[in-house]
Amino acid sequence: MPRVSSHYCVVRVWLPDRPGALGQVASRIGAVRGDVVGIEIVERDGGQAIDELVVGLADEALVELLVREVRAVDGVAVEDVRTVAEPLLDPRLAALDAAVALVAARSKEELTGALLDRVSSDLGADWVALVDGDADLRGAVGSPPSPAWLLAFLQAARSVEAGC
Repeated sequence: MPRVSSHYCVVRVWLPDRPGALGQVASRIGAVRGDVVGIEIVERDGGQAIDELVVGLADEALVELLVREVRAVDGVAVEDVRTVAEPLLDPRLAALDAAVALVAARSKEELTGALLDRVSSDLGADWVALVDGDADLRGAVGSPPSPAWLLAFLQAARSVEAGC
């Protein structure tokens, strides 16, 4: 019978770029009844690899034990652990699913809602804000910063683009 995961996290690890290193990490994850449901190789350089592993766990209380187990692998460091609501999708499939959701929208409001929802879920963002060219807030998910902060951020981004 397959294991049921109720908690997912993304574990960013630095490990030696050598055969078997990732297997050792996966073995330690399995030792705490974790299930690796996704892997992204972020970078490989200078004999080191940075990988992000999406891990399903039966209980959030196992995260500390998971981190201790992974750190026990020789040459491995855990840079970050973040909780995600559900396992992250393959980026290619996520893009296709997003396109389907956007094309299915029947109104501007549905399109805005679908766009905000997809960006929020696909990026695992705490908040997303849709701002038009005049810096007017057109929609949001979560609790974005104030409109004044968003406007200042946009102005700074535009000045960087302009080479100021």
